[in-house]
Amino acid sequence: MKKRWVADASLLAVTFVWGATFVVVQNAIAFLEPLSFNAIRFSLAGLFLLGWLVIFHRSLFHHYTLPLIRSGIWMGLWLFGGYALQTVGLLFTTSSKAGFITGLSVVLVPLFSFLFLKQKPSVNAVIGAVMAAAGLYFLMGGDGKWTFNRGDVFVFFGAISFAMHIIATGKYSVHYSPMLLTMTQIFTVAVLCTIIAFLLEDETQIWNAAVLQKREVWTALLITSLLATTAAFLVQTNFQKYTTATRVALIFAMEPVFAALTAYIWAGERLTASAIIGCIGILCGMIFAELPIAFITEKRWRAKRRITH
Repeated sequence: MKKRWVADASLLAVTFVWGATFVVVQNAIAFLEPLSFNAIRFSLAGLFLLGWLVIFHRSLFHHYTLPLIRSGIWMGLWLFGGYALQTVGLLFTTSSKAGFITGLSVVLVPLFSFLFLKQKPSVNAVIGAVMAAAGLYFLMGGDGKWTFNRGDVFVFFGAISFAMHIIATGKYSVHYSPMLLTMTQIFTVAVLCTIIAFLLEDETQIWNAAVLQKREVWTALLITSLLATTAAFLVQTNFQKYTTATRVALIFAMEPVFAALTAYIWAGERLTASAIIGCIGILCGMIFAELPIAFITEKRWRAKRRITH
């Protein structure tokens, strides 16, 4: 029991870090272009994780195989798409909206699992998806006049990419070492971000000492590379075995809430009444989608029993 509570608390801390990084990343990319930022972030994270494995888990390298590398690269492609689109989107939208739109990946997973893996979604997953879609409608105005800006569109496609990454992770993590898969996908993201940054962005900014020395930039790089990437994956890998997948999904559903709270506290962002209703709808949809169907059935049965008695 104690290990489960420690695991849940640790995963909740990881979720808070993920939610809080929306604000710090948004501050950093005002000085360093988004793909350049991610190139440095994931390079640092990959090096940190490589050092961790060399020092504490060197024997794992014997399990490196070509299929594992291919799987890690495929996961990294989706992860790259998610972070690249999300970070670009933060140039044009708010941290709180980006957090809730990204959170839609939780309810997109059952849909994509059905389309690509032929896994039939549960009834509560479908209802949760509808609730989240309604919440997204209110988040964007709720008056029929869509207020999607290009940042929201980028973040939404990033959410799709994150959902595909979750599916790929679930498919391959049961066959290969999670630690090696994590390191492979992190370096894949780092390489792709570096290549695209040199092609599309001002590559001189990556090596610009004046930019890298700005407090907003180096603080964001340290937080995202050390805490939100390296430590987060290590904590998840180490503690998830002590709790259930449903509890983990419910904990991760708190990420957009933390994003909105930190944006309110640190960036002074304000949401309209319609946007708040939308955020609540998305959060309820995400949580409902992850509730085990047995729990819902039991609640209905208890309610009927109280009525008949």
